[in-house]
Amino acid sequence: MTAARPFYLPSGDEVEVFTAAWRARLPVLVTGPTGCGKTRFVEHMAARLGRPLVTVAGHEDLTAADLIGRFHLRGGETVWQDGPLVSAMRSGALCYLDEIVEARSDTTVVIHPAADHRRTVVIDRLGETLTAPPEFGLVMSYNPGYQSVLKDLKPSTRQRFVTLALDYPEPELETTIVATETSLDTEVAASLVHLGVLVRRLEAADLAEVASTRALISAGKLIRQGMTWSRAVEVAVVATLSDDRELAEALRELARAARPAATDSAER
Repeated sequence: MTAARPFYLPSGDEVEVFTAAWRARLPVLVTGPTGCGKTRFVEHMAARLGRPLVTVAGHEDLTAADLIGRFHLRGGETVWQDGPLVSAMRSGALCYLDEIVEARSDTTVVIHPAADHRRTVVIDRLGETLTAPPEFGLVMSYNPGYQSVLKDLKPSTRQRFVTLALDYPEPELETTIVATETSLDTEVAASLVHLGVLVRRLEAADLAEVASTRALISAGKLIRQGMTWSRAVEVAVVATLSDDRELAEALRELARAARPAATDSAER
């Protein structure tokens, strides 16, 4: 039985651009704010193209060896274990490097030849140069607004990729997404999206992140489980965005303004 394709509603031509890039054997860089749907989009595209997906979460301890592979001791024998990039390349999968800018700088030595016309990875310890099959695709995600100046993509890396800039969907589309993901009625979903829009407009230097589509969906799922609208928003949105009392109260004011009228009497 074929697995269901992950739900994703395009906000532009990102599906067509990604498909064209994959067919042209070009790597793709997906940029956008936290929780706007970058990972879901990549999952959707892997299923759409009929390719396995190998995901690597970027972190500060991730090294080139983690991507390529290393020898391990098993049962008294030394055995080679492919890393995720090499494994994806051998199987013709999509390799998704999520927030790879967080990784150590030596990872670019591996990424560059895999991302340009060579489409290769050098496995020094095996004395092997692996060339990707046509089906292989390399995808990276990146949140420009979250990264510091010291952790940014070098032009030499970025220019190897086709870049797709995603953002939070327009309210009507986001309402459809929240309603679909949570099975809530349109009015309640729209109220959550309205809150998201209000928070994203909030001018506050201390607010490092805004209400993402992912956070709104989390609140909706809690509501679906019987939690009140206000409490769901408190734990899924307000409390996750700030510990500052004044800022949290400002967020609660926005939540009260966005709360649907149908819930007023039930929550008083």
